[in-house]
Amino acid sequence: MTTLVHIDYPFKGPFGPALTEKFKSLAEETSNEPGLLWKIWTENPQQEEAGGVYLFQNESQAQKYLEKYLGKMISNGITEVRARIVKVHSELSDITNAPLSGQTTIQSSQ
Repeated sequence: MTTLVHIDYPFKGPFGPALTEKFKSLAEETSNEPGLLWKIWTENPQQEEAGGVYLFQNESQAQKYLEKYLGKMISNGITEVRARIVKVHSELSDITNAPLSGQTTIQSSQ
């Protein structure tokens, strides 16, 4: 069953284009994680937070990634990480157009 991981943590920046520049190689590395279908990167400059939402093929892969990720964060001095793993209800999510397959189609209203 597909599994969602949500992570956020205090982050003083950079945000926006500077965040892209700083973490592009990490994004490329993350894209190769076993079982990862996609990741949405999140940032909240006003609250000084960053994080992400990840979709994995199954709970085991999600758990392995989270353990690896938390280890990296702690070794970099970030200890206030909030993380949770939840299973995805595919049938209802399909009705509400969730991009669960890893293939995202964005329609413009222009």
